[in-house]
Order: sequence, then C-alpha cells, then structure tokens
Amino acid sequence: MVDFFTIILIAIFLIGIAIAYTIGFKSGAFRRDKYWQDTIPDHRKDAIMKSRAVLGGQFSEQLAPYLPDFNYLPTECRFLGKPVDFIVFKGMDEKNITEVVFVEAKSGKSKLSPQEKSLKETIEKKRVRWEEYRVPEDLTKKDDL
Repeated sequence: MVDFFTIILIAIFLIGIAIAYTIGFKSGAFRRDKYWQDTIPDHRKDAIMKSRAVLGGQFSEQLAPYLPDFNYLPTECRFLGKPVDFIVFKGMDEKNITEVVFVEAKSGKSKLSPQEKSLKETIEKKRVRWEEYRVPEDLTKKDDL
C-alpha cells in the first residue's frame, strides 16, 4: 500500500507543476503582448507608407496622359491598367490611326513586372495581330413577342 506521506508528496509535486505551468503561460502571454504593443505601431506605419506609395503610383499612372512630357494626346489614350496601362491609338482624333502604342506608366523606382516584361518582349518581336469576331446573328436578333 501507498503510505499517506507518498500521496502528499505526489499531490505537492502535481500542484507545483500546475503552478509552474500557469506562471510560464502568463509570463509567455505577457511577453507576447508586450512584443506586439511595441511592434504594431511600426507595422502600421510601414503598411500605411506602402499603401500610400501604391495608391500614389496608381493615381499617377491614370493621370499620366495629362502630365508634362507625355508623348501622346490624352484623347487618343485608352486606360487598361493590366497588363499594360495604356493603349494609344495615334491619329484617332483625325480618324486615321497610324500607329498603336502600348504605354506602361511607372513612378518612383518601380520596375516592370514579369508579366509586363513578357508583354514588352511579345510586342517587340512583333507577335501582334488583328482578329475580328462576329457575334452569331441569332444572338443579336430581336425575337417577336
């Protein structure tokens, strides 16, 4: 049989483990909370700065045809955004399109994305063509009701 003294020792040992676990858990939670209290303002500041840079870039991209040194008439530009910012139909105002130009507007130190580089390469290799699609007539006819 297990004597009374052994049972007391086991109970004290288990209580000690429970107390140590609770203290460790609370200590870890306190350190974690302290860490986030110290770092969240920096993370927020960084996120705001990146967001402003992105929004500023997007805004300036859309305004590019109206900014100084833009080589084309704003009325001949069509904004796409992705995968290229503008397609310029040079001569469209005179109803005689003489050239189609793909324009990517960049601001700051931004660089071409892999997709933009791929598009540039495709255009430079003259892998561009015209295709006409005709909508089937039965889809556009009005049914008499």
